[in-house]
Amino acid sequence: MKTCLVVDDSEVVRKVARYIFENLQFEAGEAETAQDALDRCAKAMPDFILLDSHIPPVPTASFLSALRAMPGGDKPMVIYCATENDPSEIARALSAGADDYVLKPFDRETLGKKLAALRPA
Repeated sequence: MKTCLVVDDSEVVRKVARYIFENLQFEAGEAETAQDALDRCAKAMPDFILLDSHIPPVPTASFLSALRAMPGGDKPMVIYCATENDPSEIARALSAGADDYVLKPFDRETLGKKLAALRPA
């Protein structure tokens, strides 16, 4: 079974996203902070990460750099989750290592399409 880590400081968003991923047949975990997410990745690197645009206490680009530098950190497909359509912020996340992005609010159909496009063979 494919795995996904939902990284967001909002418990509501984490629970909704986890529910969506589980319905898409993923084993989903949650992380509230960047450090929690990095610790979880060090223990077991997920196949996908849904990464909120604001994860305390570090900038998203710093988290992505740290993730990609970890052993196996090139493995997960990262979907950056933005709250607004800010092209410069999205471009920063993509150049820092995100594979794609989605805007909030998202739904099962939107995430399903993104995952299908990114899903490793």
